[in-house]
Amino acid sequence: MTNTTLAQSYLVKARARLKILPVLMDERAWSDVVREAQEIVELALKGMLRHVGVEPPHWHDVGGLLKEHRARFHAAIDSEIDVVAATSAWLRKEREFAFYGDIDLIPTDHYQESDAVRARDEATAVVSCAVRAIEGLKA
Repeated sequence: MTNTTLAQSYLVKARARLKILPVLMDERAWSDVVREAQEIVELALKGMLRHVGVEPPHWHDVGGLLKEHRARFHAAIDSEIDVVAATSAWLRKEREFAFYGDIDLIPTDHYQESDAVRARDEATAVVSCAVRAIEGLKA
């Protein structure tokens, strides 16, 4: 299996998971939208890294690596690198809280519709960037 094939596989998985978000939105499962969006973004960014020959590490926020290796991406993607990295950082910070909560943070009470909308919209934008980076700029 090549890095390109694995990168494309990650993109397939990210796109499929995007289809889950409307269901979670309909259920008003705001914290689950945030958690799922984080996983979508992680898959998309790791796919982008693999596509340009960078082996992604086994941690959740790889936005810094995108910035570090931005020269490997097409110039048209460059303007989006900082934005997708910021999305990755934000969602990474929310990852565990959105899923498990904490003694003083109940996920189903803490997260609001506005958090879910932001997570959904930013995950969608990241996947769109990944599609252009992996499949070509025609997307």
